Amino acid sequence: MSPLKAGDMAPTFALLDQDGGIIHLNDFSSKRVLIYFYPKAMTPGCTVQACALRDNMDKLKALGVEILGISTDPPQKLFQFHEKELLNFTLLSDANHQVSEQFGVWGEKNFMGKKYDGIHRISFLIDPTGKIEKVFDDFKTSDHHTIVIDYLKESDRSIAK
Repeated sequence: MSPLKAGDMAPTFALLDQDGGIIHLNDFSSKRVLIYFYPKAMTPGCTVQACALRDNMDKLKALGVEILGISTDPPQKLFQFHEKELLNFTLLSDANHQVSEQFGVWGEKNFMGKKYDGIHRISFLIDPTGKIEKVFDDFKTSDHHTIVIDYLKESDRSIAK
C-alpha cells in the first residue's frame, strides 16, 4: 500500500452515492474537498468519525470544504447509514475498490490475528485545482474532524498573510 501524497493530482472518478446517483470528483472543481476513506458503514469507529464530521459541518462549510466519504459498501447500505445517522454529506460506493486502489488506501489489514485486504482509514484534502493539498493518516476516529478543522484554519491563516 502506497497512499498518494500532498502535491499529487487526485485521480478523477465517478461513483454511485447513497441515493444511487453518479457523483464525479469533477463535480467539485473549484472547491476544496475532503475525501475520507473508511472501512465499513455502521461500524462503531466509522459511525463516530461520520457523526463528528456531521456535527461540525457548519465549521467545515465555513472553511470552504465539501465532504465525500468513500467505502466499499453498496449504495443501499450507504443509504441506510446516511439515514440512520442523519448525515449531511455524500457517501460514495467504491464496491470494486478501484478508487481506493488509485488513492493507495487499499491493502492488507490485520484484525484479531486475521489478515485480509481492505480500506485503510486515510483522508485527502483536494484543492480547487484537483491537487492533493494534505493527507491525514494519523488520527483517531474521534479526533479526525478536529485535526482537519485545525489544519484548515491554519492553512487559511497562512494564505491570508
